[in-house]
Amino acid sequence: MTRVLQHLWFEKDMEAAVSLYVSLIPGSAIHWRSAVAADNPSGPAGAVKIIGFSLGDQAYQAIEAGPLDPFNRSFSIMVQCDDQPQIDRLWTALTEGGSPSQCGWLKDRWGLSWQVVPVRLGELMNQPDRAKARRVAEAMLKMSKFDIAALEAAAAAG
Repeated sequence: MTRVLQHLWFEKDMEAAVSLYVSLIPGSAIHWRSAVAADNPSGPAGAVKIIGFSLGDQAYQAIEAGPLDPFNRSFSIMVQCDDQPQIDRLWTALTEGGSPSQCGWLKDRWGLSWQVVPVRLGELMNQPDRAKARRVAEAMLKMSKFDIAALEAAAAAG
């Protein structure tokens, strides 16, 4: 069977990043850790570290092997949240040392992009009443961290 997983390359602090990620997402775990043997081309024994982990039901592998290409928004991890406390908790933890952006996007302290999105946003945007959906979209575009009550209010307005 073919298996597909995401692979993340960290310059440094991979273990701290992965530990934070798995602590924040329910159903997540670190499955294994290894250090590459002495004959690796990237440095001395133990210079390259690899971790296999899951975030929710998604499999990941991370490597710490020095600088390569920095993370950018062309890859992000989207977390769909059921309620505002979950959004608030993730947003606070992931923006610490990082930077918030517009429409639920943020970069964590390692430069990895995340989207912290309420499940309710998709429901409001995909409803048959296009005027309501448009008001929700307009409200969403003004937000950094999503506010479910404000999205609901935009849908109900008018």
